[in-house]
Amino acid sequence: MTTSTALLLADLTGVAVFAASGASAAVAKRLDLFGVVFVGFVAALGGGIFRDLAIDEAPPLAFGDWRYAATAAVTAAAVFWLHPEFARLRTTVLVLDAAGLALFTVTGTVKALDAQVPAVGACVIGMLTAIGGGLGRDLLTAEIPVVLRREIYAVAALAGSILVVLLNALGHANAGWLTAAAVFVFLLRLVSLRRRWSAPVPTARPPRTGMRGRRE
Repeated sequence: MTTSTALLLADLTGVAVFAASGASAAVAKRLDLFGVVFVGFVAALGGGIFRDLAIDEAPPLAFGDWRYAATAAVTAAAVFWLHPEFARLRTTVLVLDAAGLALFTVTGTVKALDAQVPAVGACVIGMLTAIGGGLGRDLLTAEIPVVLRREIYAVAALAGSILVVLLNALGHANAGWLTAAAVFVFLLRLVSLRRRWSAPVPTARPPRTGMRGRRE
């Protein structure tokens, strides 16, 4: 299997995973079939559309290759019809979401590097490819985006992007090493969920009481 074929399969797998995640969130909000498919489409392809626009690839693959849109739509529709069974698989959904995060991190970073984007820009594009769909999903379903909460989500994607850039600089950007990078992101996300790791948040301090606030 060539690297390009492996990247295509990883891309389509990530599309299906994020479409299922987006559709599941839409079903929980009791959207209709069109709403579920639309949210699934945005969740699956939003990050890839940003990536392609950033590297000046027109039209974006989401619009230029029917397999992407079809994979997202079919997966989201399947979740709509099968949601009673799917709703019981919350742990499975989290695992699949972590897998999608890992796959999109690697493919987004690799495509940015192939487009001659400098290292720092490739890291940013790789991270945004991975989290862009989830950001759109959460906004459409009126949730605070996961990337803005305490969970290790965007940080895992950024760490994976940096690892891919380092592998490329060392001449190890082959299928085996890129798979290892995806596994790293996947495990980092799952371990952070398991151990409840989080980024630091501001500590709430009680308001200061002035002289007038003291009791006589």
